[in-house]
Amino acid sequence: MPLAQSLTPIRQNPLRRMRRFEPETPNPTILRVSEMISALSYALDLTEGQPMGHSVRACMIGMRLGHHIGLGAADLGDLYYGLLLKDAGCSSNASRLFHTLNADEIRAKGDVKTTDWTRVGWESLHYALTHVATGAPFLERVRTLVRVAAKQQTESCELARIRCERGASIARLMGFPEWVAVAIHSLDEHWNGKGYPDGLRGNNIPLFSRIMILAQTLEVFLVHRGPDAAIEVARQRSGRWFDPDLVKAAESLAKTGALWQDLDSECVLSNVIALEPEDRRLIVDEPTMDKICQAFAEVIDAKSPFTYRHSNGVAEAAVTIARGLELDESEVTFIRRASLLHDLGKLGVSNAILEKPAKLTSEEFVVVKKHPYYSYEILRRIRGFENLSVVAGAHHERLDGSGYFQNWSGEQLSLPVRIIAVADVYDALVAKRPYRDAMPVEVALEIIRKDTPRALDPRCYEVLASAARKTAPAGAVQ
Repeated sequence: MPLAQSLTPIRQNPLRRMRRFEPETPNPTILRVSEMISALSYALDLTEGQPMGHSVRACMIGMRLGHHIGLGAADLGDLYYGLLLKDAGCSSNASRLFHTLNADEIRAKGDVKTTDWTRVGWESLHYALTHVATGAPFLERVRTLVRVAAKQQTESCELARIRCERGASIARLMGFPEWVAVAIHSLDEHWNGKGYPDGLRGNNIPLFSRIMILAQTLEVFLVHRGPDAAIEVARQRSGRWFDPDLVKAAESLAKTGALWQDLDSECVLSNVIALEPEDRRLIVDEPTMDKICQAFAEVIDAKSPFTYRHSNGVAEAAVTIARGLELDESEVTFIRRASLLHDLGKLGVSNAILEKPAKLTSEEFVVVKKHPYYSYEILRRIRGFENLSVVAGAHHERLDGSGYFQNWSGEQLSLPVRIIAVADVYDALVAKRPYRDAMPVEVALEIIRKDTPRALDPRCYEVLASAARKTAPAGAVQ
């Protein structure tokens, strides 16, 4: 079944001929929360090593199971958002998993979804051999494998706890009902009590969590091995991982074809939006928009200790510049939201690259250069975010055309793009990185100044420099 997500390149810059910045403001009577969350879930898929669209397809499967077993509208509404946000905590354990395995954690997360890691045997051994310290010398690999094997259970439990607690926290931050947070917290529990983080057993596991773990497993095996393999895995793990009654429900739906219907459709995003129970539909108002942007900024920044608060830092610097340039508040709000979401695509970059203490190879830099494209590609799926997606995706473009991913230059770069570009460089320089310590404010400003007006906008620099010198803590300027 051809479910691979195609990525359409941008053919032109929608802001190319804009002399004055005109932010869009999504109509709160039109834009639904489901539209924002379902589109933003594509970023969570990247972090989990899954093809974009995994979460929305799992949501469709899970909602069909929920309907089949007779859940009411209120329960279906909570299940719906639990499914879309099931991986909201996935970035929070990325750094720890990378350091545990000493290897690409995104690849490890993706491949573990098709591995029965709870059983000792060739399958789990092969997974370890192909995902632990893969680039290290032989003796270091052996030592790492021994260490991982010795601590496998405690490490797995702790990794699951970090992810589940953080995911539940993100759901609460967005204002979803407590049952959504509870479902996310117990996503990795298994029917036989050998799951994580609390070792819940059988009916003690929240029903939504039982549906969610089955739905995501069915989706993964459907994409990678086909529908028959997906049902067979559900049968094999029935009574161990999965609620046997839910497996029977999945088998029943699969026999009629209803379980897999339209999962390979180009309209999968609109299909999943239509599944939200009509009387539980949530509309995006301004406070809700801000909560969602803030929550996803925290998901992004949790990826690595070196990006802690980066999205918020860029947003603060960008707002400072925008207000210094006397833009009106609607423009400031637009720039703040674009700044919070500008690095969504970085969720698809392995911590093996993000936390590398040495210079990146050319191959690694190619991976890094894709992240603004993915930010654009994800955000453009939200109605009303046409301009915001372009601005967020252009934060590495430069006035002289030396940036990426589209090599725009000069008048192609709108004022919001110029503002966020300066803010992004500044926050990166004054933060600690794996290859250097945080720079003093004045050193960071001097580096930016040397890039103006060739690559970065001098007006934006001057406003930021003036504000940074006034607000920097004592001793941080020099």
